Amino acid sequence: MEKKTSFGLNRFDFRSPAQFAEDVKRIEKSGWDYAFIPCSPLLIKDPYLMMAEALRHTETIKLGTLIENPVMRHPAVIASSIGTLNSMYPERVLLGIGVGDTAVRLMGKRPASVQELETATTSISSLLDGKSLEVNAARPAKLRHSIEPHARPPIWIASQGPKTLRMAGRVADGVFIRVGTHPKNLEHAIEQVYLGAKDSGRQPNDIKIACIFHTVLEENPTRAKAIARSTAAGYFEYTPSLFNNVGIEWNGPEIGELKRQIWPDFHHAADLEAAGNVVSFLSDEAANSFSLNGHPEEIRDQLQGILDAGLPIDLVIPHPMPTPQAGIALNRYSDVFSEKILYNLS
Repeated sequence: MEKKTSFGLNRFDFRSPAQFAEDVKRIEKSGWDYAFIPCSPLLIKDPYLMMAEALRHTETIKLGTLIENPVMRHPAVIASSIGTLNSMYPERVLLGIGVGDTAVRLMGKRPASVQELETATTSISSLLDGKSLEVNAARPAKLRHSIEPHARPPIWIASQGPKTLRMAGRVADGVFIRVGTHPKNLEHAIEQVYLGAKDSGRQPNDIKIACIFHTVLEENPTRAKAIARSTAAGYFEYTPSLFNNVGIEWNGPEIGELKRQIWPDFHHAADLEAAGNVVSFLSDEAANSFSLNGHPEEIRDQLQGILDAGLPIDLVIPHPMPTPQAGIALNRYSDVFSEKILYNLS
């Protein structure tokens, strides 16, 4: 297959830098284009040190954060960290940044607002470009080591709601869209990004579009649909308008009432199948509108249908649900996706 769309993976063996590097090296050989690492200090070792080790042991694959946030790290710290990696491995790193969500809540903090994220993004961009930045200090802040003979690393914003999507269109180099798999929601999200770009005088086509698709690679159809329903409920939990956009109804108890049975939410529950059974009232249409699910051939056909819709998707990240255990299970996921899905797309 001649790949028109790039593919990235965001789940690896994060137990040590060496194990992470070995996993990234494996998927590079299998033809993956990107590897991403979460930024969740209570769960994952330092992402920039982990990426440095993986970059040292690979040749072409690109690495990025998915996602960093301006709550746990000051924008100057983020700019310094990603800028340092970029100087060591030019054109092989990117900064994925968002409001924070689960990683921030686990630390007792609130996620950043859209305005705070926009301010942080423009600050990081300015610092990486070597510009002075007013910070209410005795003198403007400047990243002294930012002037390098390489282009600054691209900054991609993780977005879901219309305000964040438009903001990303105004200031980001790329956008991670996470609105499920229904073509109408994808089209609407991309439209919002492009509107933001036009509002700021930018060319919409200059902004890269990445789609994160929750992916339930599961041979058992009953289990696959249960996990897919939990995934759909997770979208409704934070952005109920995604259901309204495509005419899907929530015909069950209030989401707040159901959430008391789930920790921390429907996307991150320890037992996603059990979480899906809590929302068994959701239709197959709902399940299929917010994830790729089923055996490899089914997922291939679902993904092919999305790519055939003609949307300007530059990068696809199949986010596994649930996260496979490090080792054999995780290796199997990346291998199966490569051999039975990725290279059987037309």
